[in-house]
Amino acid sequence: MDIEQVKKVGVLGAGSMGSGIAQLFAQSGFEVVIRDVKQDFVDRGMKAIDKNLSKLVQKGKMSEDDKNQIMGRIKGTIEMSDLKDVDFVVEAVIEDLDLKKQVFKELDELTRDEVILTTNTSSLSITEIAAATKRPDKIVGMHFFNPAPVMRLVEVIKGALTTDESAQFVRDLAEKKLGKVTVLVKKDTAGFIVNRLMVPFLMEAIRVYDEGIASIEDIDKAVKFGLNHPMGPFELMDFTGIDISYYVNEVFARELPKELKHTTPFSLKQMVRSGRLGIKTGIGWYDYRKK
Repeated sequence: MDIEQVKKVGVLGAGSMGSGIAQLFAQSGFEVVIRDVKQDFVDRGMKAIDKNLSKLVQKGKMSEDDKNQIMGRIKGTIEMSDLKDVDFVVEAVIEDLDLKKQVFKELDELTRDEVILTTNTSSLSITEIAAATKRPDKIVGMHFFNPAPVMRLVEVIKGALTTDESAQFVRDLAEKKLGKVTVLVKKDTAGFIVNRLMVPFLMEAIRVYDEGIASIEDIDKAVKFGLNHPMGPFELMDFTGIDISYYVNEVFARELPKELKHTTPFSLKQMVRSGRLGIKTGIGWYDYRKK
């Protein structure tokens, strides 16, 4: 199969990542089917896409007609069967291995044999997800970053049985059709490249706070002005979801060598337990409720 044959793309999950990925493909000229388990989730995802595109219209980066054409290329559904004729799939459901394996089993039975199925997982095993299918050679990690239409990088991850051809197909599609920069992750290991580097950095920032060395505000300020990062570590966790950092680090603690000491800091556990997950809940390390 050639990337020019990809006309219709299936996206599983209508949350912030799934809706962003669907928007990206639709903006790039593809027909998109975005599926979630509840109509409320689908509607919320479609509204998020409409809102994002409306902002581009307001900024003069897109015409109203262009926006309408893009929205017209996206179909929301709760029916898995609506993905039976897609040419490519990106799965972006929650980071639950059993759920992902079930989704891939269904996709494997539903889609054509030659269709490559990708997962947007940020930390789970591509190899284990692929084992739920009869086409492990065509299962590839395709890790977008939030927000998907804006962030330029896509990590392409090979599972143990992913062929070079399948991985290259995904890289070509991301680069030539979506305008992304890609990197190849040769070994299916927890965190891949970016999270393997970033999450320990975030955990250390929390430890610096837990130990009373500096305030959250000053740690963020030090990273922004000392390392020239656009966001401090606490701002970043609030933006992406504090629970995401928590779950990825838990995977590290389970999967990576013990001497790397990927223990989860106390205050991070407390934030997740209290439901303070960042911008999406209105409060995280910072309070967004008055803004």
